[in-house]
Amino acid sequence: MISRFTPFFVLFLLLFSCQTDNETVKVADSEVVDKSFHFPKFNPVPKNFIPHYYDSISHFYREHIAADFNGMFLVAKNGEIVYERYKGLANHQFNQRVDKHTPLHVASISKVVTAMIICKLADSNLVVLDKDIRSYLPEIMYDGITVRMLLNHRSGIPYYGYFPYSIWPATKTLTNKKIVQLLNTYKMPLYFPPNSQFSYCNTNYVLLALIAERITHKKFPALAKEMIFEPLEMTDSFINDGSQNSDSLARSYDSKNRLEPFTNLDGVYGDKNLYTTARDLLKLDKATYSAAFLSDSIKKQMFRGYSYERPGKSNYGLGYRMREDKGKSTLFFHTGWWHGNTGCYASLRKDTICMIIISNHYTRKVFGINRLSTLFGNYPYEPLIDTKENFIKPNVAIQQMDEAIKKKKSATAD
Repeated sequence: MISRFTPFFVLFLLLFSCQTDNETVKVADSEVVDKSFHFPKFNPVPKNFIPHYYDSISHFYREHIAADFNGMFLVAKNGEIVYERYKGLANHQFNQRVDKHTPLHVASISKVVTAMIICKLADSNLVVLDKDIRSYLPEIMYDGITVRMLLNHRSGIPYYGYFPYSIWPATKTLTNKKIVQLLNTYKMPLYFPPNSQFSYCNTNYVLLALIAERITHKKFPALAKEMIFEPLEMTDSFINDGSQNSDSLARSYDSKNRLEPFTNLDGVYGDKNLYTTARDLLKLDKATYSAAFLSDSIKKQMFRGYSYERPGKSNYGLGYRMREDKGKSTLFFHTGWWHGNTGCYASLRKDTICMIIISNHYTRKVFGINRLSTLFGNYPYEPLIDTKENFIKPNVAIQQMDEAIKKKKSATAD
């Protein structure tokens, strides 16, 4: 199927290449959303763009996505939707179909919103990215970890998903605050010295949500609404702190359409638990081009890599994954996978292209959306799931955690 699709890429890339230089975003006049924010006004989408690209995008969707797909698929240029599709069921029990206003759980794509909240707080001088996290969370035991190290996954903090049932039973809902308490109680060691390497870990973004709450004295779901969703008119978006877990939500299903039940980890937020739509994520992407939403200084820090200890094309900025390849444009994106929810949000910033795909029925198809990026420019073609990425091996992480728990229990018994 790839070989049949490639000629479309080559043909239309040639058609578009002569126009690329003149189609960068311009933030001149602005359209007012509310008193505190202005969406950037992009150059108009060229008249020949949609006719040239619609058929190729449609071909990609039909050949690589559509079969057995449940979810949302959207491609936009200069903030304008070029192609979108909504398909399948959001909730089997109520026969609720997916449409443009159906909030779906986007798993780790949630980290983009969390990072933006922290970066906006940094823009307002309410948080300092290179300050020790104990300045904001004095109760945490770890020394030498900065806010930036949480954002770029260089802290070494252990993953809460490996907590055994012996210290937190499956019948009790885990919370962000309880995660900190358990890390401290059992003196769980860092995976590595802070800022010495990269290892993707959800706990980093759990702590960022707590920091945002501590600084603002507001609960994270309310803060996200105030700082992100309301200004950007993301009317179909919300953060679930676990209190909204019910059958009325769009539910998650495995690849055989079997319901994935809520677990004791589904009350944790910051790393996940954003429910949103493709159209709302497009609004978020549009806002990142505006200096009124994020300063140019903070965006330079967000859209750059921090981990170069190992050779490779994968990297991580502040809330964004990256694919960097010499001689090619950088691909910024974030994938998501939690229970049966999978998805990808990709921002091709050199060409002001946004691509979004979200599914609530488990599928790996979403992770192949980067193949579409080569239609619009010279972007890396490698898979978005990098099996060589520097994660701590689960067996090693679990062993370290078990040893810390045994040591604590032994000390208590003595």
